[in-house]
Formats: sequence, structure tokens, C-alpha cells
Amino acid sequence: MLDMKKICSFADYFVICSGDTRRQIEAICDEIEGVLGKAGVALQHREGATGSGWILMDFGDIIIHVFAPEEREYYQLERLWSKATPLVRIQ
Repeated sequence: MLDMKKICSFADYFVICSGDTRRQIEAICDEIEGVLGKAGVALQHREGATGSGWILMDFGDIIIHVFAPEEREYYQLERLWSKATPLVRIQ
């Protein structure tokens, strides 16, 4: 999770994660949407599909990127947004 407040005007946080299979990616997205929905945080926009290897979920101040491993390595968002402050890193 990256704190984007000081370097980005459209989001406060980026969450970047990966799933190894299409089923895992879809399960991650479903769980995120369910948990945040129960907390009163509505999904504003979703782009991509499990087959594309990248799903973007826009919850307003929180943008969540769920990648397949190849796409995560290719796009390297952590490197692209390297000036952001890392808050949590789980491997």
C-alpha cells in the first residue's frame, strides 16, 4: 500500500497486489469489494478483466490494482510511483 497524498491529486492510497490465477484475481477483487462495501465504501469504477491480467478498482481516495504476476512485473507501478510513501508491504 502506497501513500499517494503528497504526489497525486486523484487518490490518497494505492493498493497493489497480485493473484497467481484468474480465479485468485477474481476472488481478491470480490473480497475487497465485499469488505469495503460492508464498511460503506462504494466501488466507483472498475476496469479490466481477470483475463487481461490487471483489474483496477476505484474507491475514490483508494485505488486498488490487482495484477497477474507477468503484468505486475511489466508495469512496475511501485517503481513508477517510487516517490510515494510505502505504508504496508506483504510478500
